[in-house]
Amino acid sequence: MSSKDERQARSRGLAFFAKSQLMSADDVTRALRRMSHEVVERNHSTESLSIIGLQSGGAPIAVALAGYLSEISNAPVTASLLDVSFYRDDLSHNPVPASSQTSIDHDLTNRTVVLVDDVLFTGRTIRAALNALSDWGRPRAVQLCVLVDRGHRELPIRPDFVGKNLPTAIDEAIVATLDGVWIGTREET
Repeated sequence: MSSKDERQARSRGLAFFAKSQLMSADDVTRALRRMSHEVVERNHSTESLSIIGLQSGGAPIAVALAGYLSEISNAPVTASLLDVSFYRDDLSHNPVPASSQTSIDHDLTNRTVVLVDDVLFTGRTIRAALNALSDWGRPRAVQLCVLVDRGHRELPIRPDFVGKNLPTAIDEAIVATLDGVWIGTREET
């Protein structure tokens, strides 16, 4: 795991301790390529798609997915970024998270949004993302693409495209990047 990944894990006052690697970089690449083909197959074209990665874990995955979609469709596909920090419903329990910048340069009205994240867990981040998207227009449809679905949903949210289903214990943690996927624990620093 890279030092950048470790810094992101520590940014919330928690350190990630990896027990084992579940997916290599090659496995992640294969999963992203497969999901890209699934996105094109389901939508028949990339012309009206908006690929939007959630800051910060979904951002590099969205950029990679957009690259693969560009290869498949022979047309440029770009990724936008969405920060959901101030749309979260856990601000009363946790301090305001460090926010990132939202970078969406077009109206989402009547477009199909493919929302991309690294790990789907309780579904609360996706709920926040759906609320945040409404500030950028009214999409025709929103599809969810995640590299890892680890279960333990608290809201009725289901991904449309999944790289890997990894059932986990509630106290385990997953770190998913383009370099691989690790399972471990998070402990306060």
